[in-house]
Amino acid sequence: MSKIKLPHIHQFADRHGKVRRYVRLPGRKRVPLLGAPGSKGFMETYEAAIADKPQAVAVGATRTLPGTVNAAVVSYYNSAGYQLSAPDTRKTRRYFVEQFRRENGDKRIALLQPRHITEMVAARAGTPSAAANFYNAIRALLTHCVEVGLIDVDPSRSVKRPKVKTDGYRTWTEEDIAQFEAHHPVGTRARLALGLLLYTGQRRSDVIKMGRQYLRDGLLHVRQQKTGKALAIPLADALLEIIDATPSGHMTFLVTASGKPFDPKSFTNWFRRVCNEAGLPNGISAHGLRKSACRRLAEAGCSANLIAAISGHASLGELTRYTAAADQAKMARTAIDAMAEMFPSTRTSGGKP
Repeated sequence: MSKIKLPHIHQFADRHGKVRRYVRLPGRKRVPLLGAPGSKGFMETYEAAIADKPQAVAVGATRTLPGTVNAAVVSYYNSAGYQLSAPDTRKTRRYFVEQFRRENGDKRIALLQPRHITEMVAARAGTPSAAANFYNAIRALLTHCVEVGLIDVDPSRSVKRPKVKTDGYRTWTEEDIAQFEAHHPVGTRARLALGLLLYTGQRRSDVIKMGRQYLRDGLLHVRQQKTGKALAIPLADALLEIIDATPSGHMTFLVTASGKPFDPKSFTNWFRRVCNEAGLPNGISAHGLRKSACRRLAEAGCSANLIAAISGHASLGELTRYTAAADQAKMARTAIDAMAEMFPSTRTSGGKP
């Protein structure tokens, strides 16, 4: 079999034994060559790399010209890292990756520098959360590009992630909870939603999937959609009373008015309406009840590890933010009482030792 010999081609076998080929020209980033040597795609990529300009291709083909941002994005979307991430994570990352793609799609991904990323993040500084999410999305894309050999070094590694100063979703107070319960009595869908969120400490994406088939031996078995973590949560008597009092002939406890399971967005909209009906202020959300569950556990004297056994948090640092709304004075009093019980005073009633 004859061999094709072309100048400036460098090839090597990666750690998986797969042969990778690149065009290497002095003063330029290496450009990956895709396809079998001698194939049409291989030759077009090679000629484009040598000329350092796109070749004339069919309509729409420039969107995925090898070596470009467009091609890198397509590769990322097809990766296991992206496909296996949580739906909300995929949605957020795709939104910001597409912003990056629209601005830079036909440029070569290998030419991306830290200063470019810094400028793009700075352009979104007016909305800190957007800047942080943009950075996270681009970091995930570039990590993938390193893994598949599209670039040698991730240029985002030297760029600092934007800091977002926010307390996040508002934690429900006991007054908020009491106001909601006064308006939505036991037996209503709204009260059931509150109970599931508050007494399990789970996210809306997990609560809307809960049903009687997940109840076994006094435990509610949950596999978190975001983390994949399996949890077995004891059923509080108050929650069991609410479940038993709420009519349900469906696979899930919570359903729409037409009897269909909620999706996350429709549940959020519906729960916002029932909060409005109870006269609760804007800023109240379903996720805030997850934080309230953690707050209640903290005020009851539970350690971070005990709280994480319910909430499923992997990061104790994140859990600390969730429990920041705990009643400090109440917890401090509990701590002092515990210390006094452990180390009782040796003074007599007369005040003398």
